[in-house]
Amino acid sequence: MTAKDVDDYLKNIPNEQRAVLENIRQSIQALSPEITELISYGIPSFKYKGRQFVAFAAYPTHCNFLIMSYALMDTYKSDLKRFETDKATIRFTVDKPLPTSLLKKLVKARMAEIDAVLSQRMSKAGK
Repeated sequence: MTAKDVDDYLKNIPNEQRAVLENIRQSIQALSPEITELISYGIPSFKYKGRQFVAFAAYPTHCNFLIMSYALMDTYKSDLKRFETDKATIRFTVDKPLPTSLLKKLVKARMAEIDAVLSQRMSKAGK
């Protein structure tokens, strides 16, 4: 069954994962009033300035945080070395969650990436 919203998604996962992912959710939402949430491809996702930019998911043995940027995965690879990563996804467990400080650093960097793209488009449109 597909969740209708993020609350619905979270209520259907184990308590331990729910607590970790709720912390991620709150940390993301606190960074900007321009962040909105939705369910996309069956998982909680977030938009910034109308662009989907990060997501998370729960699986039986782990959780995923999707940064949706290969460039940022490369930039922060030393910060992520204790986690299993793949393309633009970071895997972690409830007993070794993604630290809030690292999460915020990644999300802010992703927001800056979007701001740069939008700024570049505005500059080109003004020419």
